[in-house]
Amino acid sequence: MIRLRGKKVAVVGVGVEGISSVKWLREQGAKVTGFDKNPKILSNEVIKKLRSEGVQFKTGKNYLNKLSGFDLIIRSPGVKISQLPITNYQLLSSQTKLFFDLCPCPIIGVTGTKGKGTTSALIYEMLKKEGPPAGGDAYLGGNIGQPPLEFLDKLSVRPASPQGESIVVLELSSFQLQDMTKSPHIVVMLMTTSEHLDYHKDVYEYVEVKRNLLRFQTESDFAILNKDYPASRESDAETKGKVFWVSREGEVDEGCFVRGKKIVLRAGRLPHVANDVQQTQKKNSGQTPSLSERQHQGLKEKLSQSASAFSSFASGQAPISEEEIISVDEILLPGAHNLENVCAAVMAAFLAGVSKQNIVSVLKTFKGLEHRLELVREVGGVRYYDDSFSTTPETAIAAIQAFKNPEILILGGSSKNSDFTELGRVISEAKNIKAIIGIGKEWKRIKERIKNHESRIMVAEGTKNMQQIVQAASKVAQPGDVVILSPACASFDMFKNYKDRGEQFKKEVNKLKS
Repeated sequence: MIRLRGKKVAVVGVGVEGISSVKWLREQGAKVTGFDKNPKILSNEVIKKLRSEGVQFKTGKNYLNKLSGFDLIIRSPGVKISQLPITNYQLLSSQTKLFFDLCPCPIIGVTGTKGKGTTSALIYEMLKKEGPPAGGDAYLGGNIGQPPLEFLDKLSVRPASPQGESIVVLELSSFQLQDMTKSPHIVVMLMTTSEHLDYHKDVYEYVEVKRNLLRFQTESDFAILNKDYPASRESDAETKGKVFWVSREGEVDEGCFVRGKKIVLRAGRLPHVANDVQQTQKKNSGQTPSLSERQHQGLKEKLSQSASAFSSFASGQAPISEEEIISVDEILLPGAHNLENVCAAVMAAFLAGVSKQNIVSVLKTFKGLEHRLELVREVGGVRYYDDSFSTTPETAIAAIQAFKNPEILILGGSSKNSDFTELGRVISEAKNIKAIIGIGKEWKRIKERIKNHESRIMVAEGTKNMQQIVQAASKVAQPGDVVILSPACASFDMFKNYKDRGEQFKKEVNKLKS
């Protein structure tokens, strides 16, 4: 354990994660100072309480001027390392880096441009469904769930216990991966294209930061990579771990893929899938399967070591076999793009010891996350979908391709320096796009990439708030149509954030009369 008692620690960036860092550090006996450019944070009730307990906060335009004399500096996501006026970078850390240094149990880390939240939540639900010993105590953190330091003290390594050891699932963005020095036991790298180019200097830097999650893996670790995208496919050279592939475009040698209307898992011996029948037979005969039977007989390390909580069939020594996991039509999540996330979650859950039965159960009931192609309501035969989390062209394309019905799209917002060329091509070639409600500063750039929009696609512009946006969409929509808020842009020109944009959309949709 890192000794923090009496140490002077700075936390730069006092948002949700920053506040959790301040609180945790203070519990460890550190002398904490929070730094944030926004003076309005001082009116936050939690910060008021922390100040009354002796925590200092520096705010305002020159808030970083006094960032010196500290034993440790914790950088929150979104704070660029280059922004910090420091020369000794050994003092610099982050909540994510600190958590990796202190975590006593296996971590499943999920990254990619989009799909991280959905995939992380799926894995977490599968682990919870499995329960001990394979599931143990499952925790979900990072950008969804809790900031990981909040549950650090609850984690345990109990391989000999019926409860099993804890397992942590973390959703990790590029902001959290800049200063990594350790890697998760299982890395999931989803669709990786480009994002946050208002933060990273170029696509190369963005992808290289993502690959930090893989670089410190060992031979006993696992990497699950999406084969359909060059950036993730070519990341296999960055890991020493065993690589498994996922794809919805073709079959893979080892991994999980879509074949026709089936999700197929192909790997060595498929112990957890094959043992489902045995487990049922044992249960029916009144016998309780032992840990050694439930896991795989070929565990390459004793369960007392964290890496060995996962099946060692992945060593490559076992013969390859395959199993159809579920029919695509049985999966509740909408959209073909989500099949990539499903494949990744299935592969990760399988490596973590979750049975086919529990994997399938979750896939049949998991509706998805809020603001991710979320069905808000059907009004007069028109379905309204909240995909406000869509802040890139790629996610808007995925939403467009999720439906065959006539579509009314709500596109635009504030800039992330995205390239809208491919989005424009998809819209121009799509046969089912009926109308577009163009919003925000970036709509002009999107429109420039759409050919023939005036002759074929109805366009509404000039709406100034969400009430007008939803009203404009509802006037165009007819029974059988779908209205999709999938802006392909950030939200800060008209809304507080993507959550605010999505909440306002749902509020206005729920006001509509049938």
